[in-house]
Amino acid sequence: MSHSWLDPKVLARLQTLQLRAQHIVEGYVAGAHRSPYKGFSIEFAEHREYAPGDDLRYVDWKVFGRTDKFYLKQYEDETNLVAYVVLDASESMSYQGPDASLTKYEYAQCLSAALSWLVLHQQDAVGMTVFDEQIRHSVRPSSNASHLHQLLQVMESTTPVAKTATGPIFHELAERFRKRGVVIIISDFFDDVDTMMAGLKHFRHRRHDVVLMHVLDPAELDFPFSRPTMFQGLEAFPEVLADPKSLRRAYLEEFQRFCKKLSTACRTHGIDYQQMRTDQPLDRVLANYLSQRMARMD
Repeated sequence: MSHSWLDPKVLARLQTLQLRAQHIVEGYVAGAHRSPYKGFSIEFAEHREYAPGDDLRYVDWKVFGRTDKFYLKQYEDETNLVAYVVLDASESMSYQGPDASLTKYEYAQCLSAALSWLVLHQQDAVGMTVFDEQIRHSVRPSSNASHLHQLLQVMESTTPVAKTATGPIFHELAERFRKRGVVIIISDFFDDVDTMMAGLKHFRHRRHDVVLMHVLDPAELDFPFSRPTMFQGLEAFPEVLADPKSLRRAYLEEFQRFCKKLSTACRTHGIDYQQMRTDQPLDRVLANYLSQRMARMD
C-alpha cells in the first residue's frame, strides 16, 4: 500500500483532526502484520508489590511466606490497560520551519489522536492532559468509543501560547494518575533535562510505563539556514538577527548534546524514547515504534 497520502503535506490539507487521525490509523492498520492494537498493552503480573496505603486484605500471605515480601493479588479489572496521553501545548510547539507542512503541535495532535484511537479500539481506556506552564485540560480515562470526540475537541480548542514547566507538571500528574498504566508524553521537551527527569522518575516510582515521543521540526535538527535571518523568539525569548553560517556548528553541537542527554537519561531510567520529525509519515512512525515495542515485550 502506498503511504504518499499519509505524508504530512497531505495531512495538512485535511480539514479536521478526526479525519487526519482516521487516515493515519487506517494506514497503520493496513500495513501491520501483527495485531494492530497490541503495541501499548502491558503485561501485568498477577501480583504487584505492596505500596504504602494499599489495602492489606489483598496481601497474598502464601507469597509472603515464600519470599518474605508483601505482594497484592490483582484481579481482572485491575489488569486492563490505561493510557495517559500527555500533550505539550507550550508556545515552542507552534514552530513550523520553512519546509514543514505542519507545526509541531499539529503533528503532535495527529499523533495523540491516532494513539487514542488505537487504545480505544483495543477496548482499553485512554485519558488526556494538555499542559504548558500549567495543566490546561484534563480528561479522565475512559474506554467508551465516543470518548475520542471529547479528546479531539480538547486538542482542537487549545492554542500554544505560553511557556512550559515540565518538571512541576510531571510531578503533579504522577500524583494524579492513580491507576498504573502507560504515560505517553508528546512534546519537544525544550526544558532543563535534569528537572524533567526528576518528574519523569516520579512516574516510574509510581510504577507507570513511560514513553517520550520527542517531536521536532526538520529545521531544528538540520539547521538549513544560510542567509542572515531574523529568528523569532518563543516562550518569552526575544527576536535575534544572526548569520546562520557563523553559528550553525555550535548550534548543531548543542542541540545534539541536548537530545543525547535526554535519550541517555531515559534509557538509564527505563523510559522509552522515540524521536519524531514532523516531515515523517505518521503511520510509518507508529508502525516502527510499536513493532519495536512489541518485540521487546515478547
